[in-house]
Amino acid sequence: MEPVTPLEQALHTARALVLADLVAGEVAEADVVSLVEEAVVQRRWWVEQWPDGVEYVAGLVAQDVQDALLDRYGRWPLCPVCRTGDPHALEVEPELGPDPHWVCHQAGVKVAAVGALAPATGGGASPS
Repeated sequence: MEPVTPLEQALHTARALVLADLVAGEVAEADVVSLVEEAVVQRRWWVEQWPDGVEYVAGLVAQDVQDALLDRYGRWPLCPVCRTGDPHALEVEPELGPDPHWVCHQAGVKVAAVGALAPATGGGASPS
């Protein structure tokens, strides 16, 4: 058995983190999980071209899935912090960097690390 490469480890971690957030938002349906797989395939190619970007994969996969969900279903994940006004999605910060977090720019707060939305959302936010 061959050892797991840093690229494979980063991709598996990114997949797991984004899937955890999708489960927390109760949107981890089969077609949505397929979006995660598509994002992972694309980011595999991206990291093969730029190996120094391996530590950015989790945030990029989260952004890719968020963009794909917006195109097909609506905003995700919805902000659990702002209880009034129009519903809005959280954003991944940093856009290209390690240790990605979901951030509410309207309230100016970090809500949760990518992969740790469950406690922040109560496990029940869905796209709209």
